[in-house]
Amino acid sequence: MSPSPVADAVTLAVNASRPGAGRAVLALAGAPGAGKSTLARRLVAEVDRATAPGTAGYLPLDGFHLSNAQLERLGRLERKGAPDTFDAHGYVALLRRLLEEAGHPVYVPDYDRRLHEPVAARHVFAPHTRLVVTEGNYLAGDEDPWPRARALFTELWYVEAPDAVREERLYGRQREGGLAEGAARAWVEGSDRANGELVKRSRGNCTRVVRGDLPASP
Repeated sequence: MSPSPVADAVTLAVNASRPGAGRAVLALAGAPGAGKSTLARRLVAEVDRATAPGTAGYLPLDGFHLSNAQLERLGRLERKGAPDTFDAHGYVALLRRLLEEAGHPVYVPDYDRRLHEPVAARHVFAPHTRLVVTEGNYLAGDEDPWPRARALFTELWYVEAPDAVREERLYGRQREGGLAEGAARAWVEGSDRANGELVKRSRGNCTRVVRGDLPASP
């Protein structure tokens, strides 16, 4: 494999565009704040720039957050971001749809950090989209249904950043989301830190480690 994640993502897309080839799935796992979503969007943009618009599409696990209403019903609102606060089975089902249903548009959800809620159908995969770039904390996990998701991935990379960098990013995210300084620190040092330690255990299930902050393209 080449040293460039962008070049490798382009290669995956090109190979998936060959006659008879199915869609490829590039999955990015990693602890909260590692830069997964930033890298995923960067890879989608770079693949489209190197090939054609719409060649790559973005599927974030965060779109499968349970709604705040469901989390409150389940008594998990204060643990939002933990593995059991996602519709993980729904994620696997939609990923399978993307691989099996290439003849029509497939709409996928996202997460809105201003609303603090998942948002349906924000992204779309057109029939000509060949590369699925997906990211989420738990994609490399060992608990069901993550091994079933891994069976659908073409490649699974671990996105890494120093803990201090991650936690500062997460603190900024919570402050931007409306939490006061103390509450933001408490959330990062409690929920986010615990989730991050859990994610680190799955690092060995990934085939490659990459930085979340790739250098700018020439």
